[in-house]
Amino acid sequence: MLTNRSEIVVKKEMSLIERLYIPAILNGMRITFSHFFKKKATINYPEEKRPFSGVYRGQHVLKRDEAGAERCTACGLCAVACPAEAITMTAAERKKGEETLYREEKYASIYEINMLRCIFCGLCEEACPKEAIFLTDRIVPSTFTRDEFIYGKNILVEPVDKAKRIDVTKRQTQAVLEFKKHPEFAHNKLYDGKQLKQKH
Repeated sequence: MLTNRSEIVVKKEMSLIERLYIPAILNGMRITFSHFFKKKATINYPEEKRPFSGVYRGQHVLKRDEAGAERCTACGLCAVACPAEAITMTAAERKKGEETLYREEKYASIYEINMLRCIFCGLCEEACPKEAIFLTDRIVPSTFTRDEFIYGKNILVEPVDKAKRIDVTKRQTQAVLEFKKHPEFAHNKLYDGKQLKQKH
């Protein structure tokens, strides 16, 4: 005997009622009927949705600036910061007449995120110097093929229409807002569609 906590097990003979399992059945029915009068734990998704936490990180979005041009300059910092190596991109140079499409001379002609690899850590949005990529409160929908989880610009870039833009103000921390107040860090601000030049 290894411990002093041993117990003697006695095989008790079951009565006739216990052998018919009537008490067990009645007790199970009592528990079942008691749940009829309790509040339901489930919801009718997707018609009903539970409120998300303010720090929830969901599907990514590539933001546009106030003039509707894409913010991303294909610098690659988000891809370098990604621990899952889920982001790939191809850089291209803006052509004449495309000033309204892309914010700066360099832009991402191809921008893809592998949602099967992504761990939604948020390091991509922290690394982006242009505030181009953010994680939203949208859920990544499920599908049956792996190819459909490779999200390109057709899914990631937000609409040009300002009314359909995706609000990411919850993702902009107080530190970011304080950073944008400094005039020497005005590289992200626009004036009449033209980028402000830093004053040295």
